[in-house]
Amino acid sequence: MAETRQSIHGQWTSRFAFILAATGAAVGLGNIWKFPYIAGENGGGAFVLVYLLCILLVGGPLLMSEILLGRRGRQNPINSIRSIAKDENRSKYWAVIGLMGIVASFLILSYYSVIAGWALDYVFKSGMGQFAGQNAQSIDATFDKFIANPWALIFWHTIIIGFTVFVVARGVQKGIESAVRFMFPLMVVLLLILVGYAMDTGYFFKGVEFLFHPDFAKLTPEGFLTALGHAFFTLSLATGSIMMYGAYVPKQSSIATAAIWIIIADTAVALISGLAIFPMVFANGLVPSAGPGLIFQTLPIAFGQMGFGRIFGTLFFIMLVIAAFTSAISLLEPTVAWLMERLKIMRLQATIFAGIGIWLLGIGTVLSFNAMPGHFLFGMNFFDFLDYLTANILLPLGGLLMIIFTAWVLPRHTTEDELNMKGKVYYRLWLYGSRFITPFAILVVFLGSLGLFNGF
Repeated sequence: MAETRQSIHGQWTSRFAFILAATGAAVGLGNIWKFPYIAGENGGGAFVLVYLLCILLVGGPLLMSEILLGRRGRQNPINSIRSIAKDENRSKYWAVIGLMGIVASFLILSYYSVIAGWALDYVFKSGMGQFAGQNAQSIDATFDKFIANPWALIFWHTIIIGFTVFVVARGVQKGIESAVRFMFPLMVVLLLILVGYAMDTGYFFKGVEFLFHPDFAKLTPEGFLTALGHAFFTLSLATGSIMMYGAYVPKQSSIATAAIWIIIADTAVALISGLAIFPMVFANGLVPSAGPGLIFQTLPIAFGQMGFGRIFGTLFFIMLVIAAFTSAISLLEPTVAWLMERLKIMRLQATIFAGIGIWLLGIGTVLSFNAMPGHFLFGMNFFDFLDYLTANILLPLGGLLMIIFTAWVLPRHTTEDELNMKGKVYYRLWLYGSRFITPFAILVVFLGSLGLFNGF
């Protein structure tokens, strides 16, 4: 029965360990540059309020659903949903949700590791003082020269994949849990040190105003859609990672409480990142541009012109690499668990097989920035195609099917039991939101990601 099913892969030692691991999965490169920027550009505090509402109505219910499915099934995402469906006499084809998650995590890690490799390279560039006294043109030239060298990108891509394989191969407790117990607190400490550094720029309150001043005039319908979309994507939902981590959660742990802490920690890191980054940007008369350009082209200029910039720039990129590593670990685990269960092989073998496959696929992303920048499919290069496929198709569609399966297909007594909310008003709120509000919101995200609202 589902109530006595145990994971063959292990279990977290505590709820706190799960919260750290899941938050590490959620906090990645996007939290550091994307959220602070889109908040500032869309009304600051007004956007933050809308985002918090969206994450409660969309991210929260879906996060709880994914943890619920993982703990109920105690296997890889495909087998978990297939087993749950069988227990409840539902169609086995709902397992496609798990398949979409595993495929998405595999594809995302193949290009995510390449971008994470950029950050690792910049740790050494900053540490060796390559940004000192450089202007925008020379910084841009450094970045362009770097990504034009496929061998350099392959080298750092290999380092990222190699370390990720090493951690995941050691298992749930000795590998993943031990790593996040060390890396996530270290990332937070580094982030707070950088905030302290930003306070000394003289532009700290300008950064605070950029992030938190509520300008409702800037909060357009596009801003609402942006808040809704980020509330979905920020928690690493529908990649199979959270479901896989949920499979290791002890039965007595409260899913709702864990979900709340994950949301709080994820949002806090994003906002604190903004407080660390934007005062430095404004202090040097730079533009807080969105995207990787902020990290690899704008900030190096700031660090190169500020006192002790070499030291704090290095700390910043170390912090960025840690954020990338904790996400990479979570993205590898679903494929490893699937290989172990499917092929009946040991974790070490499964991790090496998965790592090699992801590494090989990542070469396509590497070449997208130099040798093969032209069209690959549908007018996109290899990297852009994978990014579009995962972010615009697999994740929102997988999330939509997941919430429908959990809230509409599974019997109420099953979800009520797994959430440990029998007879509680909180359960009725979760069920109502999961049945009506969350699916509608994810559908809006899905259609918006396809560009169907452009021009409205």
